[in-house]
Amino acid sequence: MNKWMKVFVKDSAYIPLVAILLGLIVGGLIMAVGGFNPFAAYGALINKVVGTPYDIGETLRGITPLLLCGLSVGFAYRTGLFNIGAEGQVTMGMLGSVWIGIVLDLPPYIHTPLAVIVGMLCGGLWGAIVGWLKASRGVNEVITSIMMNWIALYLANYLIGHFLLQEKTQRSKIIEPSASITSSWLSGMFGDSRLHWGVLLALLAVPVYYILLWKTRQGYELRAVGHNPHAAQYAGINVNGNVVKAMFISGLFAGLAGVTEGLGVFGYMTRAAASSGLGFDGIAVALLGGNNPVGILLGAVLFGSLNYGSAGMSFEADVPPEIIRVVIGLIIFFVASSGLVRWVLKPFMAKRKKEAAG
Repeated sequence: MNKWMKVFVKDSAYIPLVAILLGLIVGGLIMAVGGFNPFAAYGALINKVVGTPYDIGETLRGITPLLLCGLSVGFAYRTGLFNIGAEGQVTMGMLGSVWIGIVLDLPPYIHTPLAVIVGMLCGGLWGAIVGWLKASRGVNEVITSIMMNWIALYLANYLIGHFLLQEKTQRSKIIEPSASITSSWLSGMFGDSRLHWGVLLALLAVPVYYILLWKTRQGYELRAVGHNPHAAQYAGINVNGNVVKAMFISGLFAGLAGVTEGLGVFGYMTRAAASSGLGFDGIAVALLGGNNPVGILLGAVLFGSLNYGSAGMSFEADVPPEIIRVVIGLIIFFVASSGLVRWVLKPFMAKRKKEAAG
């Protein structure tokens, strides 16, 4: 087993797993107090997620942007930064890809990669602005990234309204088919769901995340700056440059999440009154996964399944879908309260040590 896998298994796996279990148990108790059957609710949730090929496909589709946003937040955190701006980077990534998909008419083998790359770059550059403000002016990235979320939202609305708007609607024109990443083959395999090629891009992003951070010189510098910027600077590493690079790469992941939504799911972009929430959910996914690529993947699977499965709880078990947000909140609470989880596990760990010693 690789060293990074050992670290994940030994140091960070059991806390999220126990946190998930505690979240589900407390969530079930809340349902019971409210007069709902928690067993029926969780059964309906599971049935909704894996009940039909269509449901499996839609669940995977929902997992895709969550995984990419989780990688975005986790990458920044590994380099000592807290990227609250994944929401805005998703918006800019979606805008850039949809724009290219609408205004250009090119062969698919050029149009699709170009739209994907432009969307990623839009998300990356949006994140780089936050990194530049921190590196050059010392502005806290949490403050600027939150502000950039709102700027991205209203800038996208303005540009759509003045350049891309479909007449008598509140959405942009439809992208050219040559820019789409939809797949009739994948969709047909999963019951005509909206599953698209973006799911493969998201899966490829997981090893890219690991290789970039742990197998390259650039990744070493980024992590060194995150651990101790003063020591890194003393060692000759360009701290300010790496801060900008870290936020740019983080933005690339979030931008790709917007690309998958724009080119794979909708094929257009709407003038929105509020953000999608994908970037903020990505924070929870990264937290649950311990900022480890495998953990983030598993966290995205869990959150995507809970989000999609909540509809089954509502229709089959008559449980309000808001309850699932309570469960997600409880899971995040228990993950963040690692000391509480260790306290719960302390008697079991002590017994195990005693048996091992005996």
